[in-house]
Amino acid sequence: MARSLICVAPVGDRCGEGAVWSMDEASLYWTDINRFLVHRYDEATRAVRTWLFDEPVVAVSLTQETDRLLVALGSKLIWWWPETDRREDHGFALQGAPRVRLNDGRADPAGNFWVGSMKNNVLPDGELGEAGPGEGILYRITPDGAVTEWRRDLGISNTLCWSPDRRTFYFGDTLANEIYAFDYDVTKGAIFGERRFFAGFGRGSPDGSAIDSAGFLWNCRFGGGCIARIAPDGSLAELVEMPVTNVTTCTFGGADLKTLYITTASVLAAPRERLAGSLYAMRVEVAGLPENRYGAVIP
Repeated sequence: MARSLICVAPVGDRCGEGAVWSMDEASLYWTDINRFLVHRYDEATRAVRTWLFDEPVVAVSLTQETDRLLVALGSKLIWWWPETDRREDHGFALQGAPRVRLNDGRADPAGNFWVGSMKNNVLPDGELGEAGPGEGILYRITPDGAVTEWRRDLGISNTLCWSPDRRTFYFGDTLANEIYAFDYDVTKGAIFGERRFFAGFGRGSPDGSAIDSAGFLWNCRFGGGCIARIAPDGSLAELVEMPVTNVTTCTFGGADLKTLYITTASVLAAPRERLAGSLYAMRVEVAGLPENRYGAVIP
């Protein structure tokens, strides 16, 4: 099926990531890891506002307060109120930083925040360093701040999604070129029963993903110039070709959750890819799921 893609924000991100749709604001938040930025795209006005942080920004999560976000920086989590730009430490700090850093993160249906780590490949000036295998950990941070480890020995943690029936959790390791499925217990916010779900695909490596209301996983392929739409049984249902090589993550937005917003990266891109690092949008037939919210404890 031919898809119609629109470049909605040619922002030139070094590594766009962390896309999250705020239904309350009718806006999309996303990050540029290497430039230490958070962007907000207002769908009605098509305006982009950008904030600068002191270190790499890797993920953003909605919380149960509509004006407060949870932000994952390279070394820690912080609370952030965009309208006033107020920032406060959350309390979670990554052990081993800056040798390692956080990467992809998302809230689960139970209100916990899950985030993975990796060998730090962002230099102090934002330039690209080298990643490496085996140093990443998958963490769960509960609303009261308790931290547990659920997976070790990861290369690059990516893809955190939950199925529409809240019974399956999807998680990926970019360097291993594997996406895993786990059983998920929403009452305990726990995962178990790891198995391979989608592995060894030849078009790039798995980066971030979103899941639609039919349970299909839309996986962005870094280095592959495409998005793989994967059926619940792990088969490839569709391949969406992208105009840039490094496709990083996506999420569903719009009032009907039928606009897939897609971030991209200009790092490692060919000079001819003038719009690498842009934010793209694409209309789809099957709606996505509303974003989960971190169950914030009010100080």
